[in-house]
Amino acid sequence: MKAEFLEFRGSHGEVRLFAESVDDLWHLSHLVRPGDLVFATTFRSVEAVQDKIRPEKPEKKPVRLGIRVEGVAFHPYANRLRISGVIEHGVDQGSHHTINLDSGTELSVIKTWRQVDTDRIDRAVKAMTSGAVHILAVEEGEAELYRIRQYGPELVSTLTQGSSKGADTGSARGLLFERVAQLLAEVTGTIVIAGPGFVKDEAVKYLKEKIPDLRDRCITVETRRSGRGAVTEALGKGVLERITGDLQLKREAVLLEAFLERMGKGEPVAYGRAEVEEAVMNGAAEQVLVIDEMVRNRNVADLLDRAEHVRAKVTVFSSLFDPGQQLAALGGIAAVLRYRMR
Repeated sequence: MKAEFLEFRGSHGEVRLFAESVDDLWHLSHLVRPGDLVFATTFRSVEAVQDKIRPEKPEKKPVRLGIRVEGVAFHPYANRLRISGVIEHGVDQGSHHTINLDSGTELSVIKTWRQVDTDRIDRAVKAMTSGAVHILAVEEGEAELYRIRQYGPELVSTLTQGSSKGADTGSARGLLFERVAQLLAEVTGTIVIAGPGFVKDEAVKYLKEKIPDLRDRCITVETRRSGRGAVTEALGKGVLERITGDLQLKREAVLLEAFLERMGKGEPVAYGRAEVEEAVMNGAAEQVLVIDEMVRNRNVADLLDRAEHVRAKVTVFSSLFDPGQQLAALGGIAAVLRYRMR
C-alpha cells in the first residue's frame, strides 16, 4: 500500500491510500468505518438530455464522489472492497451509492485517526517491500500449499496421494512429491516446508533435487501438527521474522498462546466485552487483544481509545487467521491484567 498524509489538525485529517493488492483491500476494510467520509472516483448512472421518443438507458460515467460511510464489505475471492453510504459531495447529493474498489485504485479517507489505524497503515506500507511467502504443509499422503497474506494463510492447493492396492507407501509418497514439484515449479519467492517427522525431510530432499534454485529460497520448519495447524505453528516459531521482518502474524500466534497459557494457570486475565471494559475502566488492563471485526463498532473503538489512554497495549487480530478465530470464541476481545480485580 502507498499512503499520503495530507492536511491534519491534531489526529483529524485526510489520508490518501493506494491499494496495490488484495491484502491492501483487506487493510482498507478495517481502516474505513461507518461515519467516515471517503472520496473516490466511481461510476454512476447519468441521464443525458433525451431528444428521442424512446428513452435510452442511463449511461454510467466516472465521477468523483464523497460519501458518508454506512457499510463496508470485503470480498477477498472477488478481489473487491465495497463501501456504501450517502453522497455528500458530487452529483446526486443525498442519494445512496456504493463504491467498488479493486487493487490498483485510490481512496481518500477523512476522519479522526486512532493509533491502531496508523499502525495498520505503517504495516501495510512496509509489507509492499517483501515478496510473497508460501508455506507447504506436508504429511503422509497429503500436501497443502498456502500463500501467506497479511490477513492470514490462504489455501492455494491441496494434493492427496493414497496408496493403491499392491502399491507400497514409498511409491505413493514419491508420486505425491512429484506432483508437489510440478506445483512449486510455478511458485516464485520463499517457500517454507513444514510438517512433522521424516516425510517432511524426504520431501525437502526430493524437491531440492528437482528444483535446484529452491535450495536458496527454502526454509524447513519441524512442527508437531500437520495441515493448516503446521502453518500456524510455523508462524508462531517466527518463520516470517526470518524471511520478511513482518512480525504481525507471528505476534498474533504468540500473544494468543501466551494469553491461553496465562488463563490456564489462573493468572489475572479478562475476556469478553463486559470483563475487558471493566478492566480498562479500572486501569487494570496491561494488554488488550481484539479481532478486527469488532474494531468497526464505535463503542469498541472508544474502549480501545480508553485502553491506550491508560497505557494498555492494543493488538488487533485478523479474524481470518487461526489465532483471531480462537479469540473470537472468547468473545472477540480479551485482556492481560496488571492485577486481579476480584
